[in-house]
Amino acid sequence: MTQKNIQHTEDNEMLISEIYMKYVIYWPLLLGLVLTTTLAGFIFIRYTTPKYEANATLVIKDEKKGADDSKLIESLNIINTKKIIENETEVLQSRTLMDKVVKSLDLNAPVFIDGEIRKMSAYTISPIKIEVLNPSTIKESPKIYIYYKKETGEVFLNGKKAGQIDTWIDTEYGKIKFRINDKYVANNNKSNIFFKLIKTRDVTKSLLSNLNIKAVNKLSSIINISYKDEVPERAEEIVNTLILMYNRSAIDEKNLMAQNTLNFVEERLNSVSKDIDSIERIVQSYKSGSGSIDISSQGQYYLKNVSENDQELGRINMQLGVLDQLESNVNKNSTGGLMPATVGITDPNISKLMTDLSDKELEYERLKKTVAENNPILISLKDQINKIRPSIAENLSSQRQNLEASRNKLYATNSRYNSVLNTIPLKERQILELSRDQSVKNGIYSFLLQKREETKLAYVSNLSDARIINSALATKFPVSPNKILIYSLSISIGIGLFLLIITSKEILNKKILYRKEIEKLTRIPVVSELSNISSKESLLIEPGKRSFIAEEYRKLNVSLAFLGIGEEKNKILITSGIPGEGKSLIAANLAISNSLSGKNVLLIDLDLHKPSLGKLFNRSNDEIGMSEYLKGLYSLNEIISPIKSYKNLSIITSGSIQQNASELLLNGKIAECIKYLSGIFDLIIIDSAPTEMITDAYVVSKLCDKTLFVVRHDYTPKILIKRLSKNQSTNPLKNVSIIFNGIKTKGFYSNNYGYGYKYVYSGKNKEYYLNT
Repeated sequence: MTQKNIQHTEDNEMLISEIYMKYVIYWPLLLGLVLTTTLAGFIFIRYTTPKYEANATLVIKDEKKGADDSKLIESLNIINTKKIIENETEVLQSRTLMDKVVKSLDLNAPVFIDGEIRKMSAYTISPIKIEVLNPSTIKESPKIYIYYKKETGEVFLNGKKAGQIDTWIDTEYGKIKFRINDKYVANNNKSNIFFKLIKTRDVTKSLLSNLNIKAVNKLSSIINISYKDEVPERAEEIVNTLILMYNRSAIDEKNLMAQNTLNFVEERLNSVSKDIDSIERIVQSYKSGSGSIDISSQGQYYLKNVSENDQELGRINMQLGVLDQLESNVNKNSTGGLMPATVGITDPNISKLMTDLSDKELEYERLKKTVAENNPILISLKDQINKIRPSIAENLSSQRQNLEASRNKLYATNSRYNSVLNTIPLKERQILELSRDQSVKNGIYSFLLQKREETKLAYVSNLSDARIINSALATKFPVSPNKILIYSLSISIGIGLFLLIITSKEILNKKILYRKEIEKLTRIPVVSELSNISSKESLLIEPGKRSFIAEEYRKLNVSLAFLGIGEEKNKILITSGIPGEGKSLIAANLAISNSLSGKNVLLIDLDLHKPSLGKLFNRSNDEIGMSEYLKGLYSLNEIISPIKSYKNLSIITSGSIQQNASELLLNGKIAECIKYLSGIFDLIIIDSAPTEMITDAYVVSKLCDKTLFVVRHDYTPKILIKRLSKNQSTNPLKNVSIIFNGIKTKGFYSNNYGYGYKYVYSGKNKEYYLNT
């Protein structure tokens, strides 16, 4: 196996180990959080009022998008307005319309029943409903208990008799009428019934928050209307009533415009009628006084031609009069009134511009009730109105010039006819003039009668600009709360809290948890990872036994071989930053692992301050050891002691603890010792004191070929790794690598590791062996 393959395998195992340590070992916390948030979701669903959704579809008549009336209805309906889908959606969700819905359905006096968990609507449960005479003056009340005695028709409020059914009753809350609920469904519910009195504006605000209106798409004139309510029947009625009020409001606006036009025509008819009546009396009086019955043929010719001219002059003068009124209305520069129809105006441009202006003003007035004055749509409409007015004024001025030119031309023609009149006797000439005026007035009168009839037809034929495709229909099951969504969200929140807690714990933890943290803090390579084995036994490697931990030490030996440790370079120093990181245990097990492979191994305990290596092999600190050698009391051969339990393994204990132990390492004898022993043994493993407290390791490291620095999972502070990395530039350890010790068992299950082997616990000695 190459070094690259070994590193790749270790990286994979490191990733699995980190995942396990980071998440899997905390599965009780994850389970607890998920169960808690799921329970919270269940409680939320339990205590939240379920809501049903009623949907309706409406098509707005828009000739540009294919929705228009028939040609017959269009010809009758001279009072017509154009609709814009975006504006109509705003009108449908306006406060004005919803106020009418609230008052129409008496929604400002809702009826409820007391429930075990929450109050519930009694829209179909209560036998009576409440109507308020003047909703704007009612006194708001949160809970008024009501009882209806069906036998006598009596109604009781808060236990006191209030009055009879279907009669207006003066109460402390206002004038109220109780009516039979036509939506009542008989039931066995014995809960107390009560009602609330709420201001109309508050009810409207609540209803609008549950209303959703949108167009199907930009190319369609179809609008979808949806409303959510806890009572499906009430949701349907609210949507249907909203559509009814919308259509009624549109028809009322059209009727108002038709009435304005009709008033204008009637006014002109009355004026012309008086003129005709006056002329007829003058003609009658003149004929009876003068004895004139007929005129000459020349007079008949004159009368025919002049009559036609005068009728045309009359129409022109009437059109000029209409132009005067239109100019007056246009020059007012206000959007408050409705423009009359352009009766008698033949110019299509003026008619079109007046229609556009009227439509824009209607839209402006409707939106003004719904949105604020600084709304972009309202400002845009006002700008369009201000741009249309000058165009109309310009077209009216041009039309006036044309009409005046035509009138002057007719006057010139009449002047020529007047010369003919001079040839007719005086009486005949006078009678012709009277007949001429009479003919003009009759022509104008007939024209106005025709327009009056057209306007009346338009008035009675006004239809709504919207057509219902689908009436409101509520869903069979509640649409909210969405149980699937809430439970999914609850589980997600539980997992999110779990990840947040784990991440926060890592951020706040000042100790090494993962190999990647070591690699971020220093460039010193991590040569091996050693698992944390829960066992009372310190020496985990035994002859003839294959165990999980033994495999890890074998991999460490392979890594050391690739790092140059062999026959010539055979001196390894093992140290750590602080006590308790497992350096002595690693030194002992590494020595045993190498001795089992046939190497002649020497284990030296150079921790002269707080030795622990000898205890692993049941050796006492009172035995002679390295301290006595450094003081010159004993020779090397005298302090080397073979370990009988392990063939090829010897040990030099620390000896007695000395106060000047660090000074002993500086007398030069340790260098002679290591040099001599390296020629005798195949491998020398030296256990030294921690580097943060004592400098012994820095002295001995220079005499060795490899230094192994032990870092323990969730024990070694991160600051120690930073210091180690910093010290490498000033007082370095020779050829140093890191052993990451005490990490959790690799894999998602406690009995799996590495390449799929399984280790099993058995016996009192906690013996670990491998099964393939």
